[in-house]
Amino acid sequence: MFGFLKRNKKTSASPAVSSASEKSLHQSITKSRRGFTEGLADILLGAKTIDDDILEEIENRLLTADVGVDVTAKIIADLSKRVSRKEMNNPQALMQSLSEDMIAMLKPAEQSLQTETRQPFVILVVGINGAGKTTTIGKLAKRFQNQGKTVMLAAGDTFRAAAVEQLKTWGERNNVPVIAQGTGADSASVIFDAVQSAQAKGIDIVIADTAGRLHTQSNLMEELVKIRRVMGKLDDTAPHEVMLVIDAGFGQNGLIQAEQFHQAMQVTGLTVTKLDGTAKGGILLAISQKLGLPIRYIGVGEGIEDLREFNAEEFVDALLDHQPD
Repeated sequence: MFGFLKRNKKTSASPAVSSASEKSLHQSITKSRRGFTEGLADILLGAKTIDDDILEEIENRLLTADVGVDVTAKIIADLSKRVSRKEMNNPQALMQSLSEDMIAMLKPAEQSLQTETRQPFVILVVGINGAGKTTTIGKLAKRFQNQGKTVMLAAGDTFRAAAVEQLKTWGERNNVPVIAQGTGADSASVIFDAVQSAQAKGIDIVIADTAGRLHTQSNLMEELVKIRRVMGKLDDTAPHEVMLVIDAGFGQNGLIQAEQFHQAMQVTGLTVTKLDGTAKGGILLAISQKLGLPIRYIGVGEGIEDLREFNAEEFVDALLDHQPD
């Protein structure tokens, strides 16, 4: 649609991404892209100058994509300033500037997870029920295995028997050991056992699931703080990553969740799931600007390969329907 967007590839700092990968992401976030771009090309391509009506249309599209009021206002203010300075005077330049602004906002969140700093490297996965924590853990386990690392899982969501069984299934599928106890067992104890076992066996990475009752319940946050404290008895630097999993479909509510989890647990990285099933893909900009946390991974489908490292330029290209030659 916006094939006129061009970017100097030589100056891009983004990691190389294959055309097949770009196409896959482009297809995967169709709902978000349609919400943002549908009908917009006709408006822009028919315009000779950039006026307030066009800027208002861009503003509405950003809000619809759940970019958020504050971030939208920041983007529109910058675009308006460029128009007043006559730095751009046509739709192509407008969309190019929009793309540049969005990438600049998301680029600081593009930080890969480095697991080589400790052994075992302990990842504590948090988030409310339904966000996709357990599935994300299974995909991460496979991803790390493919990198030649040994992995152990800890079934710390002891309040849901289904979560424990799901994690065991992932473990069996990937031939990864799973430390688990019965339903209702102390979550901190399960994770303590897993870390202790991993230390003894020389395992590279421990990924621990946790309960995900509603974030408004203080007992969940208290339990997470207890897990951190108990883990510290084995390694005072653990967990080395507190990964918050957010369902993109929650939109601005997901941002509220992130703020509350971050306050309780000092979140160090985010995985945003189910981007393929929502029109609210713009929430990544709101999260990035509001929290300033790394977005480690995005989930764009059910397959293991659909959990991918976040790449700001690739994401914005897919959202704005820019497909490089």
